[in-house]
Amino acid sequence: MKYILALMMTVVLALPARADVEITEVVSPGGITAWLVQEPSIPFVAMDLRFRGGASLDAPGKRGAVNLMTGLLEEGAGQMDARAFARATEGLAASFGYDVGDDSLAVSARFLTENRDAAVDLLRASLLEPSFAPEALERVRQQVLTGLASDDKSPDELASRAFDKLAYGEHPYSTSFSGTVESVSALTRDDLVAAHKAVLAKDRLYVGVVGDITPEELGPLLDKLLGDLPETGAPLPDMAEVDIPAGVTVIDFDTPQSVALFGQRGMAQEDPDFFAATVLNQILGGGSFESRLMTEVREKRGLTYGVYSYLVPRDYAAVYLGRVASANDRIGEAIAVIRDEWAKAASEGVTEDELRDAKTYLTGAYPLRFDGNAPIARIMVGMQMLGLPIDYIATRNDKVEAVTMDDVKRVAEELLDPDGLQFVVVGKPEGLETGPLPE
Repeated sequence: MKYILALMMTVVLALPARADVEITEVVSPGGITAWLVQEPSIPFVAMDLRFRGGASLDAPGKRGAVNLMTGLLEEGAGQMDARAFARATEGLAASFGYDVGDDSLAVSARFLTENRDAAVDLLRASLLEPSFAPEALERVRQQVLTGLASDDKSPDELASRAFDKLAYGEHPYSTSFSGTVESVSALTRDDLVAAHKAVLAKDRLYVGVVGDITPEELGPLLDKLLGDLPETGAPLPDMAEVDIPAGVTVIDFDTPQSVALFGQRGMAQEDPDFFAATVLNQILGGGSFESRLMTEVREKRGLTYGVYSYLVPRDYAAVYLGRVASANDRIGEAIAVIRDEWAKAASEGVTEDELRDAKTYLTGAYPLRFDGNAPIARIMVGMQMLGLPIDYIATRNDKVEAVTMDDVKRVAEELLDPDGLQFVVVGKPEGLETGPLPE
């Protein structure tokens, strides 16, 4: 069976990139909605589940509970301990993954058609009957605590924590969903049971399925897998009041190279100008070696190995972030160049060549995301959470192509705020200190 799965995965990974995805909406007899792409050529199903809210649903004083609970979903269920659950999963050649973030708890599953019923039973047990056994709880708790200790030595993590604290006030986004040493150490089994009840509920569930299964087969399977979930979970968070102060925040850290996380207010995904903002970001700092930030900060001045920017449209707040690392004696110059490029784009917009190249990249790269059943299932769930139409995949590149020079110039003027940027610098930056932006 392992050989079959290995061969199957080889075939899946060898499939050509594609964006001509035909999605069917399926509603189970019990009322659970899923988006399905049938792919009967391989006896295999990929399923992605997403529960909105995720770690932002931690109860007051219980930061890290949802994260710890998620880590325990595969550590025993029903009458099975962690080893028995792992053996059962391996015996079916199935694969389950559990992950959590600020906005959602994600579950991914892959299983063979011949083992579909048994695999769904096993997955159901992990979702509805997790044991949260004491020995498993302590083992996973130590893993989380080890991760937190490692984060304390990471300049990137320190910068992210400090920025979030500045930006999000009292919202859950302002603290790490992993919790703190103190909060995680104090969590009890009852806290995890409460976190499970808060997050895993039907009223925040999204489902994407790709593979060898028909709509008629999928409906009853959804009810079998998810029908016994609670109808409602904990109330979802309010929108965050994003208030990012302009300036520089220096965190002393003994390292020869400083890391800077910079950002300002961003743009929500549902904003009509989001595609124009995406094109603008691709030109300004979207990760390409041809971006303005890479050209000015790395190529022309040799201040860094990498600098980039990215839009972050979270469910309850939108920010526009970037990152750069440079030697302690040159990070100040890197920051000045970034601000200059921010200001230049805001006042002058972009060129025709830049607009054309950005569109070519964004539309050409899009089909590469659809390189297998599991990625397609994951993309479909993301589309549902964003409220995108079921034909979005077919129309997305048209929206990118429709962006004009005037659109980008207008959005650049409205969005980019060079005097409102906050730079959180972790290291020993020479000539920089906490306070207003340098003149």
